[in-house]
Amino acid sequence: MYRYAMIRASVAGASGYTGGELVRWLVRHPEVRLVHLVAGQHKGQRMEQVFPHLRDVLPHVLEAADWSKLGQDSDVVFCALPHGAALEVVPEILRAGARVVDLGPDFRLRDPDQYARWYGRLHTAPDLLERAVYGLPELHRARLRESELVAVPGCYPTAAVLALEPLLRSGKTEGPVVIDAKSGVSGAGRSPSLGTHFSEVNENVRPYNVACHRHIPEMEQVLRDAGHPVSVCFVPHLVPMTRGILATCYVRLQEPLAQEAAVDLYREAYDPEPFVRVLTDSLPETKATYGSNFCDVTVRVDLERGVAVALGALDNLGKGAATQAIQCMNLMFGRPETEGLLQPPLYP
Repeated sequence: MYRYAMIRASVAGASGYTGGELVRWLVRHPEVRLVHLVAGQHKGQRMEQVFPHLRDVLPHVLEAADWSKLGQDSDVVFCALPHGAALEVVPEILRAGARVVDLGPDFRLRDPDQYARWYGRLHTAPDLLERAVYGLPELHRARLRESELVAVPGCYPTAAVLALEPLLRSGKTEGPVVIDAKSGVSGAGRSPSLGTHFSEVNENVRPYNVACHRHIPEMEQVLRDAGHPVSVCFVPHLVPMTRGILATCYVRLQEPLAQEAAVDLYREAYDPEPFVRVLTDSLPETKATYGSNFCDVTVRVDLERGVAVALGALDNLGKGAATQAIQCMNLMFGRPETEGLLQPPLYP
């Protein structure tokens, strides 16, 4: 693959939480030059006016969208847009010559009818669905190296799939998978709403979209593609913290599985992976992945009840969005996969 000397990157949706996190990481990437930062509501403002933590970090002013120019001036465009928006702009960016890393859901589901069912609108670019590569490097690394359009996974699916995959791969499980997951409030985006108002969220844990969350078909698709055709019962919860995902996944065992043997499945699967850490003497927690591209996983076996509990924790704006997108970009452009991403988590 051709090695790019310097990757010209642009971000569409740069004024949202994910867009801001993309910019924070890309500006420090040694082989990236930021070209355009696009935003609608905040166009004309300097990036530091929208995100004060980026003061004196970069000089960019947020621009109105000119999708053809964006594609012509960039090698890659990151789309951090609401669902539905990428359907209109991604085809134009691709035609203009840039590759696309889409952080929204518009190209994750390969079946346009499934998209219409779960997102309530017609998929207007179905020809791109087969060309889109699901951006989970641990499962799709080879295809990502050749891709022109990447659909970055949702934060919940990333945590749950990485937690479950080694266990399901063993062939020792049966029946549906139950996923109980918690998310920080930033996962709802930056636009203000009553549901994410401080007074509503503080000192409160709330389930939402029980049995009807849009990530259900995404999880089932990626697990099926990995050879694990299981149904998923998914219950997400909003918790009073800013960032983080913790997924606790319950799977029934077909046969007894010793605790040490279960952990060995995870070591075998993830020892070569630079951003998945298998915990042996502790359990995943969101604080340990805060502000990073790491996902911490482990498994515990309840032999008496014949159940395995797989756990995964990550930063929903990091490995659940922006940094995973950059990991995919590195693969797309023949760069070392860890380049610009080996930042340890923030603590406390």
